[in-house]
Amino acid sequence: MAAKKQQKKTGATFKVKQIGSLIGCTDKQRASVRGLGLRRMHQVVERLDTPENRGMAKAVPHLVAIVE
Repeated sequence: MAAKKQQKKTGATFKVKQIGSLIGCTDKQRASVRGLGLRRMHQVVERLDTPENRGMAKAVPHLVAIVE
C-alpha cells in the first residue's frame, strides 16, 4: 500500500491558473476551484495529473486555465 501512495506522488503533474473571479459563480463551480487549491486570481498551483483533478479543471474552463 505504501508503494502505491509513493507512486502517486511521483506521477505526472500539471499547472493550473485561476483566470476568472469567483464572484457570481455557483457553489459547485466555487467548490471545484477551491478543490484545485486556488484561492486568488492569477495564482498558479501544481496538481497531480489524475482524472479527478482534470475533471475539476474541465468543469470550470471559464475560471481556470491549464498552464503546462
